[in-house]
Amino acid sequence: MTKNEGTIDRVLRVIVGLVLLSLVFIGPQTMWGLIGIVPLATGVIGICPLYSILGISTCPMKS
Repeated sequence: MTKNEGTIDRVLRVIVGLVLLSLVFIGPQTMWGLIGIVPLATGVIGICPLYSILGISTCPMKS
């Protein structure tokens, strides 16, 4: 699979993922914070399956 996330998209996904995961330990302490694993994983890997299905890419084109 080819990467389909740009740098800004990846950074934002990692930040959102970490914030959501922190909800498991801090704040309401619910298991809903585990949903943060999804944006964290896609941000680290650089591939979003939903982007692939929809044909979206925020990754800059290589010449």
